Amino acid sequence: MLKKIFYKLFKNKNNYKEITRLEKFEKKYKKIIYDIDYAIKNNKELNFLHSGHCGDLIYSFAVIKKLSLTHKCNFYVGLNKVNESNYEKHPSGNIFINERMFNLLLPLLKKQNFFNIVKKYENEKIDINLDLFRELPINYIFNSPRWYFQITGEQVDLSLPYIDAEEHPRVKNKIIIHRTFRFRNNFINYKFLKDSKELLFIGLQDEFDDLKKDIPNLELYDPKDFYEVAQLIKSCKFFIGNMSIFYPIAEALKVPRLLEACPDFPVVQPVGKEAYDFYFQPHFEKWFKYLYNKF
Repeated sequence: MLKKIFYKLFKNKNNYKEITRLEKFEKKYKKIIYDIDYAIKNNKELNFLHSGHCGDLIYSFAVIKKLSLTHKCNFYVGLNKVNESNYEKHPSGNIFINERMFNLLLPLLKKQNFFNIVKKYENEKIDINLDLFRELPINYIFNSPRWYFQITGEQVDLSLPYIDAEEHPRVKNKIIIHRTFRFRNNFINYKFLKDSKELLFIGLQDEFDDLKKDIPNLELYDPKDFYEVAQLIKSCKFFIGNMSIFYPIAEALKVPRLLEACPDFPVVQPVGKEAYDFYFQPHFEKWFKYLYNKF
Protein backbone atom coordinates (compact mmCIF):
# COMPACT_ATOMS: atom_id res chain seq x y z
CA MET A 1 0.00 0.00 0.00
CA LEU A 2 2.83 2.41 0.87
CA LYS A 3 4.51 1.66 -2.46
CA LYS A 4 1.27 2.34 -4.27
CA ILE A 5 0.83 5.71 -2.51
CA PHE A 6 4.45 6.63 -3.22
CA TYR A 7 4.19 5.85 -6.92
CA LYS A 8 0.91 7.74 -7.22
CA LEU A 9 2.20 10.81 -5.36
CA PHE A 10 5.47 11.01 -7.24
CA LYS A 11 3.87 10.31 -10.62
CA ASN A 12 5.60 7.04 -11.41
CA LYS A 13 2.64 6.03 -13.52
CA ASN A 14 4.02 2.75 -14.85
CA ASN A 15 4.75 1.32 -11.39
CA TYR A 16 1.44 2.61 -10.02
CA LYS A 17 -0.45 1.01 -12.92
CA GLU A 18 1.36 -2.31 -12.45
CA ILE A 19 0.61 -2.47 -8.71
CA THR A 20 -3.04 -1.64 -9.39
CA ARG A 21 -3.24 -4.37 -12.03
CA LEU A 22 -1.71 -6.94 -9.69
CA GLU A 23 -4.13 -5.98 -6.91
CA LYS A 24 -7.08 -6.37 -9.29
CA PHE A 25 -5.89 -9.81 -10.35
CA GLU A 26 -5.32 -10.98 -6.77
CA LYS A 27 -8.73 -9.79 -5.58
CA LYS A 28 -10.93 -10.78 -8.51
CA TYR A 29 -9.30 -13.22 -10.91
CA LYS A 30 -6.60 -15.31 -9.25
CA LYS A 31 -9.09 -17.71 -7.65
CA ILE A 32 -11.02 -18.01 -10.94
CA ILE A 33 -7.87 -19.02 -12.84
CA TYR A 34 -6.99 -21.62 -10.21
CA ASP A 35 -10.58 -22.94 -10.19
CA ILE A 36 -10.47 -23.39 -13.98
CA ASP A 37 -7.15 -25.19 -13.69
CA TYR A 38 -8.63 -27.47 -11.01
CA ALA A 39 -11.72 -28.23 -13.13
CA ILE A 40 -9.61 -29.21 -16.15
CA LYS A 41 -7.44 -31.47 -14.03
CA ASN A 42 -10.25 -33.15 -12.09
CA ASN A 43 -13.52 -33.03 -14.06
CA LYS A 44 -14.40 -35.50 -16.80
CA GLU A 45 -17.02 -33.09 -18.17
CA LEU A 46 -16.55 -29.35 -18.71
CA ASN A 47 -19.18 -26.65 -19.20
CA PHE A 48 -18.03 -23.66 -21.27
CA LEU A 49 -19.76 -20.28 -21.56
CA HIS A 50 -19.15 -17.73 -24.32
CA SER A 51 -21.29 -14.66 -25.00
CA GLY A 52 -19.75 -13.52 -28.28
CA HIS A 53 -18.98 -12.01 -30.77
CA CYS A 54 -19.50 -14.94 -33.17
CA GLY A 55 -15.93 -14.77 -34.44
CA ASP A 56 -14.61 -14.85 -30.89
CA LEU A 57 -16.59 -18.05 -30.32
CA ILE A 58 -14.97 -19.65 -33.36
CA TYR A 59 -11.49 -18.79 -32.11
CA SER A 60 -12.20 -20.53 -28.79
CA PHE A 61 -12.81 -23.86 -30.57
CA ALA A 62 -9.11 -24.63 -30.96
CA VAL A 63 -8.74 -25.01 -27.19
CA ILE A 64 -12.08 -26.77 -26.73
CA LYS A 65 -11.30 -29.27 -29.48
CA LYS A 66 -8.07 -30.19 -27.72
CA LEU A 67 -9.80 -30.52 -24.34
CA SER A 68 -12.48 -32.70 -25.94
CA LEU A 69 -9.83 -35.41 -26.40
CA THR A 70 -9.88 -35.92 -22.61
CA HIS A 71 -13.21 -34.40 -21.54
CA LYS A 72 -16.86 -34.18 -22.52
CA CYS A 73 -17.24 -30.56 -23.58
CA ASN A 74 -20.57 -28.74 -23.31
CA PHE A 75 -20.84 -25.32 -24.96
CA TYR A 76 -23.34 -22.72 -23.77
CA VAL A 77 -23.88 -19.45 -25.65
CA GLY A 78 -24.91 -16.41 -23.65
CA LEU A 79 -27.35 -14.19 -25.53
CA ASN A 80 -28.03 -10.46 -25.43
CA LYS A 81 -24.96 -9.39 -23.50
CA VAL A 82 -24.48 -5.64 -24.03
CA ASN A 83 -21.37 -4.50 -25.88
CA GLU A 84 -20.04 -1.21 -24.53
CA SER A 85 -17.79 -0.64 -27.57
CA ASN A 86 -18.94 1.01 -30.78
CA TYR A 87 -18.78 -1.37 -33.76
CA GLU A 88 -19.76 0.39 -36.99
CA LYS A 89 -22.84 -1.11 -38.64
CA HIS A 90 -22.64 -4.35 -36.65
CA PRO A 91 -25.63 -6.60 -37.51
CA SER A 92 -26.31 -7.19 -33.78
CA GLY A 93 -26.09 -3.50 -32.88
CA ASN A 94 -24.78 -3.09 -29.34
CA ILE A 95 -25.38 -6.77 -28.48
CA PHE A 96 -22.63 -9.38 -28.76
CA ILE A 97 -24.93 -12.23 -29.87
CA ASN A 98 -28.66 -11.81 -30.28
CA GLU A 99 -31.24 -14.47 -31.07
CA ARG A 100 -30.89 -14.04 -34.82
CA MET A 101 -27.11 -14.43 -34.80
CA PHE A 102 -27.37 -17.46 -32.52
CA ASN A 103 -29.81 -19.15 -34.90
CA LEU A 104 -27.41 -18.52 -37.81
CA LEU A 105 -24.49 -19.92 -35.81
CA LEU A 106 -26.20 -22.95 -34.26
CA PRO A 107 -26.10 -25.24 -37.35
CA LEU A 108 -22.31 -24.78 -37.53
CA LEU A 109 -21.93 -25.50 -33.82
CA LYS A 110 -24.00 -28.67 -34.07
CA LYS A 111 -21.76 -30.03 -36.83
CA GLN A 112 -18.68 -29.96 -34.58
CA ASN A 113 -18.23 -33.44 -33.10
CA PHE A 114 -16.04 -32.20 -30.25
CA PHE A 115 -19.12 -30.73 -28.55
CA ASN A 116 -21.21 -32.97 -26.33
CA ILE A 117 -23.97 -30.38 -25.81
CA VAL A 118 -24.56 -27.06 -27.60
CA LYS A 119 -27.35 -24.72 -26.47
CA LYS A 120 -28.30 -21.28 -25.22
CA TYR A 121 -27.09 -20.51 -21.72
CA GLU A 122 -29.89 -20.87 -19.16
CA ASN A 123 -28.05 -20.55 -15.84
CA GLU A 124 -26.21 -23.86 -16.10
CA LYS A 125 -23.19 -24.30 -13.83
CA ILE A 126 -20.14 -23.10 -15.75
CA ASP A 127 -16.62 -24.43 -15.30
CA ILE A 128 -14.86 -22.19 -17.83
CA ASN A 129 -16.21 -18.73 -18.63
CA LEU A 130 -14.52 -17.82 -21.91
CA ASP A 131 -15.79 -14.24 -21.66
CA LEU A 132 -12.98 -13.72 -19.14
CA PHE A 133 -10.60 -12.59 -21.88
CA ARG A 134 -12.49 -9.28 -21.98
CA GLU A 135 -12.08 -8.78 -18.23
CA LEU A 136 -8.62 -10.01 -17.28
CA PRO A 137 -6.19 -7.18 -16.43
CA ILE A 138 -3.94 -7.95 -19.40
CA ASN A 139 -3.50 -6.45 -22.85
CA TYR A 140 -5.26 -8.84 -25.22
CA ILE A 141 -3.80 -7.37 -28.44
CA PHE A 142 -2.41 -10.71 -29.59
CA ASN A 143 -3.67 -13.52 -31.81
CA SER A 144 -7.29 -14.15 -30.86
CA PRO A 145 -7.24 -17.97 -30.35
CA ARG A 146 -4.48 -17.46 -27.79
CA TRP A 147 -6.85 -15.52 -25.51
CA TYR A 148 -8.23 -18.89 -24.50
CA PHE A 149 -4.77 -20.39 -24.00
CA GLN A 150 -4.33 -17.92 -21.15
CA ILE A 151 -7.71 -18.76 -19.58
CA THR A 152 -7.30 -22.54 -19.71
CA GLY A 153 -3.53 -23.01 -19.63
CA GLU A 154 -3.77 -25.16 -22.77
CA GLN A 155 -1.54 -24.72 -25.84
CA VAL A 156 -2.72 -25.75 -29.31
CA ASP A 157 -1.06 -26.14 -32.70
CA LEU A 158 -2.96 -23.40 -34.55
CA SER A 159 -1.68 -24.58 -37.94
CA LEU A 160 -4.21 -27.45 -37.78
CA PRO A 161 -7.96 -27.13 -38.56
CA TYR A 162 -10.26 -26.71 -35.58
CA ILE A 163 -13.68 -26.80 -37.20
CA ASP A 164 -15.17 -29.23 -39.70
CA ALA A 165 -17.47 -28.72 -42.69
CA GLU A 166 -18.43 -30.65 -45.79
CA GLU A 167 -17.92 -29.08 -49.20
CA HIS A 168 -20.79 -27.09 -50.68
CA PRO A 169 -22.99 -29.28 -52.94
CA ARG A 170 -23.24 -26.68 -55.74
CA VAL A 171 -20.92 -23.68 -55.38
CA LYS A 172 -17.28 -24.59 -55.86
CA ASN A 173 -13.94 -23.06 -56.84
CA LYS A 174 -14.99 -19.44 -56.36
CA ILE A 175 -12.89 -16.70 -54.79
CA ILE A 176 -14.98 -15.86 -51.75
CA ILE A 177 -14.86 -12.30 -50.40
CA HIS A 178 -16.29 -10.86 -47.21
CA ARG A 179 -15.62 -7.25 -46.25
CA THR A 180 -17.47 -5.53 -43.42
CA PHE A 181 -17.47 -1.82 -42.62
CA ARG A 182 -15.66 -2.68 -39.38
CA PHE A 183 -11.89 -3.21 -39.12
CA ARG A 184 -11.12 -1.99 -42.63
CA ASN A 185 -7.63 -1.20 -43.79
CA ASN A 186 -7.74 2.19 -45.52
CA PHE A 187 -4.30 1.70 -47.06
CA ILE A 188 -5.76 -0.73 -49.61
CA ASN A 189 -8.58 -1.04 -52.14
CA TYR A 190 -10.06 -3.77 -54.33
CA LYS A 191 -10.17 -1.88 -57.63
CA PHE A 192 -7.54 -4.09 -59.26
CA LEU A 193 -10.17 -6.88 -59.27
CA LYS A 194 -12.61 -4.91 -61.43
CA ASP A 195 -12.32 -7.32 -64.39
CA SER A 196 -12.35 -10.55 -62.40
CA LYS A 197 -15.30 -12.88 -62.91
CA GLU A 198 -14.76 -15.62 -60.32
CA LEU A 199 -15.56 -13.50 -57.27
CA LEU A 200 -18.42 -14.28 -54.93
CA PHE A 201 -19.36 -12.03 -52.03
CA ILE A 202 -20.98 -13.36 -48.86
CA GLY A 203 -22.29 -10.86 -46.35
CA LEU A 204 -24.83 -8.07 -45.97
CA GLN A 205 -26.45 -6.22 -48.87
CA ASP A 206 -24.95 -2.82 -47.98
CA GLU A 207 -21.47 -4.37 -47.65
CA PHE A 208 -21.89 -5.94 -51.10
CA ASP A 209 -23.20 -2.72 -52.66
CA ASP A 210 -20.23 -0.82 -51.30
CA LEU A 211 -17.62 -3.24 -52.69
CA LYS A 212 -19.41 -3.62 -56.02
CA LYS A 213 -18.56 0.03 -56.74
CA ASP A 214 -14.96 -1.14 -57.17
CA ILE A 215 -15.72 -4.61 -58.59
CA PRO A 216 -18.58 -4.38 -61.13
CA ASN A 217 -18.57 -8.15 -61.82
CA LEU A 218 -18.93 -9.05 -58.15
CA GLU A 219 -21.78 -11.47 -57.38
CA LEU A 220 -23.69 -11.81 -54.12
CA TYR A 221 -24.59 -15.12 -52.48
CA ASP A 222 -26.88 -15.18 -49.45
CA PRO A 223 -26.14 -18.29 -47.32
CA LYS A 224 -28.97 -19.64 -45.19
CA ASP A 225 -26.76 -19.96 -42.09
CA PHE A 226 -23.15 -20.04 -40.95
CA TYR A 227 -22.77 -23.74 -41.65
CA GLU A 228 -23.49 -23.04 -45.33
CA VAL A 229 -20.90 -20.24 -45.07
CA ALA A 230 -18.39 -22.84 -43.85
CA GLN A 231 -19.32 -25.10 -46.77
CA LEU A 232 -18.81 -22.27 -49.27
CA ILE A 233 -15.43 -21.40 -47.77
CA LYS A 234 -14.42 -25.07 -47.64
CA SER A 235 -15.15 -25.31 -51.38
CA CYS A 236 -13.59 -22.04 -52.49
CA LYS A 237 -10.48 -21.43 -54.56
CA PHE A 238 -9.39 -19.11 -51.77
CA PHE A 239 -10.91 -16.64 -49.31
CA ILE A 240 -10.37 -12.89 -48.81
CA GLY A 241 -11.74 -11.10 -45.78
CA ASN A 242 -11.24 -8.63 -43.00
CA MET A 243 -11.79 -9.28 -39.29
CA SER A 244 -15.36 -10.50 -38.91
CA ILE A 245 -17.26 -13.77 -38.47
CA PHE A 246 -16.31 -15.26 -41.85
CA TYR A 247 -12.56 -14.82 -41.65
CA PRO A 248 -12.43 -16.84 -38.38
CA ILE A 249 -14.29 -19.64 -40.19
CA ALA A 250 -11.71 -19.59 -43.01
CA GLU A 251 -8.91 -19.54 -40.45
CA ALA A 252 -10.39 -22.47 -38.53
CA LEU A 253 -10.91 -24.49 -41.73
CA LYS A 254 -7.35 -23.66 -42.91
CA VAL A 255 -8.34 -22.97 -46.50
CA PRO A 256 -6.02 -20.75 -48.61
CA ARG A 257 -6.79 -17.24 -47.37
CA LEU A 258 -5.89 -13.56 -47.39
CA LEU A 259 -6.55 -11.34 -44.39
CA GLU A 260 -7.10 -7.63 -44.82
CA ALA A 261 -5.13 -6.82 -41.67
CA CYS A 262 -6.39 -4.08 -39.37
CA PRO A 263 -3.64 -1.58 -38.49
CA ASP A 264 -5.45 -0.31 -35.38
CA PHE A 265 -6.49 -3.62 -33.80
CA PRO A 266 -4.13 -6.45 -34.86
CA VAL A 267 -5.72 -9.29 -32.88
CA VAL A 268 -5.91 -11.68 -35.82
CA GLN A 269 -2.95 -13.26 -37.59
CA PRO A 270 -3.08 -16.07 -40.16
CA VAL A 271 -1.41 -19.28 -39.01
CA GLY A 272 -0.64 -22.25 -41.25
CA LYS A 273 -0.02 -22.96 -44.91
CA GLU A 274 -1.19 -20.68 -47.73
CA ALA A 275 -2.31 -18.00 -45.24
CA TYR A 276 -1.25 -14.39 -45.75
CA ASP A 277 -2.10 -10.96 -44.41
CA PHE A 278 -1.44 -7.56 -45.94
CA TYR A 279 -1.35 -3.92 -44.91
CA PHE A 280 -0.40 -2.27 -48.21
CA GLN A 281 -1.67 -2.38 -51.78
CA PRO A 282 1.29 -3.96 -53.63
CA HIS A 283 1.37 -6.82 -51.11
CA PHE A 284 -2.37 -7.40 -51.44
CA GLU A 285 -2.03 -7.65 -55.20
CA LYS A 286 1.10 -9.82 -54.92
CA TRP A 287 -0.52 -12.44 -52.68
CA PHE A 288 -3.79 -12.40 -54.61
CA LYS A 289 -1.87 -13.16 -57.81
CA TYR A 290 0.10 -15.90 -56.05
CA LEU A 291 -2.99 -17.72 -54.76
CA TYR A 292 -4.88 -17.18 -58.01
CA ASN A 293 -2.13 -18.77 -60.08
CA LYS A 294 -1.54 -21.59 -57.61
CA PHE A 295 -5.15 -22.68 -57.15
